[in-house]
Amino acid sequence: MTHPGFAQDLREAAAGEWAQRLSPRYLDQHCLLPLGTADDHSLLVAAGEAVSQSTLDELELLFDRPIRIVEASAAEIRAAILATRRDSALDQNGGSNGSAAQVTQDDVSLDDMRTLASQAPVVRLVNVLLLDALRASASDVHFESAGPRDGVRVRYRLDGVLHDVSLIGGAEAAAVISRVKIMAGLNIAERRLPQDGRARVRLAERDIDLRVASLPALHGESIVVRLLDQGGRPRDLAELGMRAETRSVWEAVTGRTSGLVLVTGPTGSGKTTTLYSAIARLNSPGVKLVTVEDPVEYQISGVVQMPVNRKAGLTFASALRSILRHDPDIIMVGETRDGETAAIAIQAALTGHLVFTTLHTNDAPSGVTRLVDMGIEPYLVSATVQAILAQRLVRKLCDKCAEPYSPNENELHVLETEHSQLPARSSHRRAKGCEHCANTGYSGRTGIYELLVLNDRLRQMIVERQSLDALRAAAHEAGMTTLAESGSALAASGVTSIAEVARVAGTHVDS
Repeated sequence: MTHPGFAQDLREAAAGEWAQRLSPRYLDQHCLLPLGTADDHSLLVAAGEAVSQSTLDELELLFDRPIRIVEASAAEIRAAILATRRDSALDQNGGSNGSAAQVTQDDVSLDDMRTLASQAPVVRLVNVLLLDALRASASDVHFESAGPRDGVRVRYRLDGVLHDVSLIGGAEAAAVISRVKIMAGLNIAERRLPQDGRARVRLAERDIDLRVASLPALHGESIVVRLLDQGGRPRDLAELGMRAETRSVWEAVTGRTSGLVLVTGPTGSGKTTTLYSAIARLNSPGVKLVTVEDPVEYQISGVVQMPVNRKAGLTFASALRSILRHDPDIIMVGETRDGETAAIAIQAALTGHLVFTTLHTNDAPSGVTRLVDMGIEPYLVSATVQAILAQRLVRKLCDKCAEPYSPNENELHVLETEHSQLPARSSHRRAKGCEHCANTGYSGRTGIYELLVLNDRLRQMIVERQSLDALRAAAHEAGMTTLAESGSALAASGVTSIAEVARVAGTHVDS
């Protein structure tokens, strides 16, 4: 990632004397920007894409000096070029560069905003931002209004953590926001209410679904774009980081012919990915498998997949009712959000179907109380729920730069749990940071899991409405490994860090 002031450096360079010797179209086409001369009299040129030898020859001939390429963000380069075009247009129409930075979406008419958002530089800038996010394996792109003078801050969520990418100022910021809304079919005139939409784009020869959500904020709109790669594939449980002993129990539970299987965790914890791995393993010619999802994230051959369409009245509950008339063997409900959906899923499980669904809870035992809170009778929960899998995603240490170390007593205390058996301290590693991991110290993510399989004692406790703490204690006695224990094992073996386990599991570390 570039430093915070680099975007402003590029804007100044775009208006400087070196850049003025090239047309904005040429700069935009090649995604480059002359910055200035170095001590050896060569010309520094920021480039967001690979520069061909013919382009280098053209630049050396034009400027009559050697060219040195500086790698930069393609999005920031194109934003700077776009800002220069905008400022030039304002000057020609009687405006001034001093006022240009204060242009906001509210200052531009709706027709002008729609025209500006459809212009090639704006379209290309948005495409570059999305393509860069895809190449960086980002899950989300955040466009956040930073203030009338500061424009829009762009951030990518990489491995679950947000990173600053670019700062887009002035009217081009408003145009970018409008462009994203147009792509998702949102009303660009509505800036006071939240909106949700979707779009499908093709980037780098891959079909990408975009889930777009806008929020009215103090200084303008904030938009989050979630990237869903339709060209992806369901991942095997071993790839997801599930340990062999947990995986064997999970596969046995999901191989049953009826009942309700829950996967719990917050948004972005990989619940749907885990369900897809189960669905892909169970998919066979002799099984009728139907899903209802919001949205369909992966397309699986042989599985009937139904996307939710709330505008047309197709909700999880209504879709689930229709699915039951199609004689399915296995049903996957993307998310159980209300009592109505939960009740239909319970009835489906009672009548001989195997039902998979997700809930938002902190741990596996809380899945039981969540269903009861939704209005499901405890005896029905006891009769239908087969297992509850809670999960989180932790960042893996970068193998290029992670360094071994001996944690102090306070750090080790985070890992000490009743059921943990930890490897030697020499296995611990911590994040350092290098060019391969963008100086974060981490690269990629893996899962930590807490699998609760209901036995006769737990079912009786549910019927008796015993407390959540009592359920947790009984689950421990039955051999359930908690999320903290799963994370502790990963940290002790050097896959992740103690700090990362503490961040995800919510424990505190005193250094």
